Formats: sequence, C-alpha cells, structure tokens
Amino acid sequence: MTHRLQVQTSKRNEMILMTQDVQRIVSESNIQSGYVLLFVPHTTAAVTINENADPDVKIDMLRGLSLISPDRTDYRHYEGNSDAHIKSSLVGVDQLIPIEQGRLVLGTWQGIYFCEFDGPRQRNLLVSIVESKQ
Repeated sequence: MTHRLQVQTSKRNEMILMTQDVQRIVSESNIQSGYVLLFVPHTTAAVTINENADPDVKIDMLRGLSLISPDRTDYRHYEGNSDAHIKSSLVGVDQLIPIEQGRLVLGTWQGIYFCEFDGPRQRNLLVSIVESKQ
C-alpha cells in the first residue's frame, strides 16, 4: 500500500525532516518486517538520509549543492530552475529502508529528509511499505 505525505515547503532550497512521519505510517501498518520505499514524484525535489543531530549538516548540504549547481541565468531551460533539476538528480528521488520489529532501521544519527530545490511549493512524498514473509 502507498501512502502520500503532503509536504508544504517554505523556501526555494530546504531540507525538511520526515523521519517521524514515515515511522508513524510504518507503525500504523503493523508490519514488523520488510522495507519502506520512499519516492518523490517531482523533478525539482528529492529525498535523502543524512545526519539529524546537528542542524548545520543540512545547511552545509544545501550550500554544497548550491556550489555544485548554482542558480544561474544562463541555463537554457525556460522556467529558470535548471539548478533545481540538477540538484534533484544528484540527490535522488528514492530511498529504500529496512523495517525490523516495526521500526525503521536507521543509524543512530540518521534522519530522512525531504529536499526542496524549487520552492516554496506543495509537494508529495510517497511511502510504500512491503512486508517480508518469514
């Protein structure tokens, strides 16, 4: 089953912590073992797993991505958001996370982040849970 989390972004570039929202969906599913597939159905947004203990990490991530793909006026794409398309492709639009004992299997410092590169917008994060038969 696929669930749709609506994400309202407020900045052109931002990373929004989604770990608790995804875990809530996993917990409500009552699935004890399997995996969760996260998918972003947008070409200027992404999803990633990274450190969630130090808020400076997401600031550094966004700064680094802007150095790799700056907002420039000489891109040919008429919408003027080619930097966002590049960032989305670099970060990626999907993540696969194991589930054990009804919990997401993440490292101590890991969190799930929705990445906005062309906001502010109303976005979606699709969450599909697959149960493992044991």
